[in-house]
Amino acid sequence: MTTLSMPERIPHSQFEDLLALLIGTLVVSFGASLLKQAGALTGGMAGVAFLIHYATGIKFGYAFFLLNVPFYWLAFLRMGKVFVFKTFCAVALVSVFTELHPRFIDISHINPFYAAIFANAVMGLGFIVLFRHKASLGGINILALYLQERYNIRAGKVMMGVDVLIVLSSLFLVSLPLLAASICGAVVLNLIIAMNHRPNRYLA
Repeated sequence: MTTLSMPERIPHSQFEDLLALLIGTLVVSFGASLLKQAGALTGGMAGVAFLIHYATGIKFGYAFFLLNVPFYWLAFLRMGKVFVFKTFCAVALVSVFTELHPRFIDISHINPFYAAIFANAVMGLGFIVLFRHKASLGGINILALYLQERYNIRAGKVMMGVDVLIVLSSLFLVSLPLLAASICGAVVLNLIIAMNHRPNRYLA
């Protein structure tokens, strides 16, 4: 009786990591740009940055970058300097790309519900790219990845619970239809992560 051996784990090259950072952050930032144009929200640090943007007028990119700064120390202690470096680069790129997208594309009208669902789905795909190359977008992502690697708690479930709370906190800043659309979008994003980012499922 023969047994199947586990395939050899082949790590990503530095070029693959660089390409993944660029593609992943471009995708996530495009989704964030759609949300910003529609006035909708998402979860995580991006959701908090949107709340600050809507409440104060501070640019999303600035708020998103600064909110993530305190979490780098936790990432350094628990997940190593390479992870911190990749995450710092990813956060910086999303912050810049989100402000640059409107210079290259102008959407005259977008349905808020469609924007919330589609943008969060796109962002979920971007998160998967980043996670599989040992990077994140800081904040809640760092906490969720740490809990998954340390206690085998799925990152998607942690993020979904926190994200729903963040979106609910926006009750006084957005209309009820936008709030409902944002909650649906956050659920879609985290379902994508929960289905596609599990321990031992991805070998590279």
